[in-house]
Amino acid sequence: MPHQPSTSNQIFNNADSFAQAFDEAWQEHSRQDPSHGLSTADKLEAILGQVAGHPFAESDPAMARQVGAFRIRLLDL
Repeated sequence: MPHQPSTSNQIFNNADSFAQAFDEAWQEHSRQDPSHGLSTADKLEAILGQVAGHPFAESDPAMARQVGAFRIRLLDL
């Protein structure tokens, strides 16, 4: 099931909206399974799969991957 941002029912086809959805999916995964044992790279793949239905991920999957990797570095996730 694709992840939908919980703070807003509006989803936009842009990097900011995708970053919000990515961050929320990352944090939710961490809350639900804190001892998941995944490497950062594997967790990135898992989260990208969860938000694959986001319009930005669908229209530009390569850029969505870059945004996800950037969020990980920016937020030290």
